[in-house]
Amino acid sequence: MNVTTLEKMRKMNLLGMHRAFKTSIESDKRENMTPDEMISYLIEAEWDDRRNRSMERQLRNARFRYKASMEEIDYKTNRNIDRNQLMRFGECTFITNHENILITGSSGIGKSNIASAIGHQACSLGYKVVYHNTAKLMGKLKLAKADGSYIKEVAKIERQNLLILDDFGLQPFDAQSRAILMEIIEDRHGRNSTIITSQVPVNKWFEIIGEQTIADAILDRIVHESHRVELKGESMRKKNMVALEKASA
Repeated sequence: MNVTTLEKMRKMNLLGMHRAFKTSIESDKRENMTPDEMISYLIEAEWDDRRNRSMERQLRNARFRYKASMEEIDYKTNRNIDRNQLMRFGECTFITNHENILITGSSGIGKSNIASAIGHQACSLGYKVVYHNTAKLMGKLKLAKADGSYIKEVAKIERQNLLILDDFGLQPFDAQSRAILMEIIEDRHGRNSTIITSQVPVNKWFEIIGEQTIADAILDRIVHESHRVELKGESMRKKNMVALEKASA
């Protein structure tokens, strides 16, 4: 009977329950459980298994460039980081409130790492997240306009609870990129959240976007109700390389 039950669990894709029931049989754990306790044990196992699989799927779909976590953020190095602010970001209430986060600072100081850590945390809480390098995304969507998949790609971005645009402003926006950015930001404004990282200070973004009317409209939607993280100090990447070189010397 147990073999039949296990097979039915597997066919119904109750993988967590299947694993827990099989373990209970092999360890005679059932003998020490009441029927209510056994049901609770199996349901809890299935719940945890589905949650873990969902989180793994969210992480794959997010396509993060960096593997990062809130616990690994370096607060010891003086980078003008407000620890309490980042801990609040980790609660992801900014996503619930449809707010944005703008992270600026020099190259290598850890902007992408912090954005990715927040993104990983959001995935663990069940939010849909996607990471994009800004220039590469613009190039991809330009090609999508040519092959007819543009509407599908933009709709996919719109469905994400959190969009991370990394390295914003490394290249000036041409007319087509401005129009694409405007559409993305307009679709998300007041509905979902965006994290933007940039080496360029926010007060210089107007010049990078170009075309006054569109730049005004984009920045009004991005900057309004946004949280700022302005990192300062020397490159963490450079410091880590120097430390590795000294350690291997």
